[in-house]
Amino acid sequence: MGIGFETDIQEKKKTEIGIPAKVVVYNDDWHTFEEVIYQIMKATKCDLATAEALTWEIHTKGKAVVFEGDLEEALYVQNVLEEIDLSVEVVI
Repeated sequence: MGIGFETDIQEKKKTEIGIPAKVVVYNDDWHTFEEVIYQIMKATKCDLATAEALTWEIHTKGKAVVFEGDLEEALYVQNVLEEIDLSVEVVI
């Protein structure tokens, strides 16, 4: 078995298992609470209470992890949050 076979197995494992990632949203001075709450709900499919709690954490602590999961899903969440120019980072 050559190196290519082992690489294929490693790539398959990454796809099956996924790469864990977190999405962090940072506080800013130009988005309203309502805008952030709505966008978090849209991006993560969470309920209103969760989005409100995350938004309050962003406001008071300067940032919050709004999503933890597979890298592919994290990148989707990041894209949705960035639709309204929120300051977002994906951490692997």
